[in-house]
Amino acid sequence: MVMQFPPIGPGARAEQVAFDRRELGVILTLYGRMVAAGEWRDYGISHLSDVAVFAVFRRTAEHPLYRIEKRPRLRDKQGMYAVIGMDGQILKRGHDLKTVLRVLERKLIRAVDL
Repeated sequence: MVMQFPPIGPGARAEQVAFDRRELGVILTLYGRMVAAGEWRDYGISHLSDVAVFAVFRRTAEHPLYRIEKRPRLRDKQGMYAVIGMDGQILKRGHDLKTVLRVLERKLIRAVDL
């Protein structure tokens, strides 16, 4: 049996999908507000060959509450950004990241007792 491994070196980088600086700025701004509100406590980022994922956790050892995904292959179809809930349900999908993240910003709006 012959095993083949991808080449390692400066010119042999495998293609990955990643969030750019602007996208991370938008996501981390929302993340900071949710941490300040006490809703979220940890996050993880994965850059894979077909998807980039920003996962949000309430506690470190749990499954993610939400996953913010970027799938460039869906750019011309439903939109490359999606927010996915803990149960795997797609909460929002679209072409604009700020618009897609609005589904999570509703969690910050609370009634205030006077």
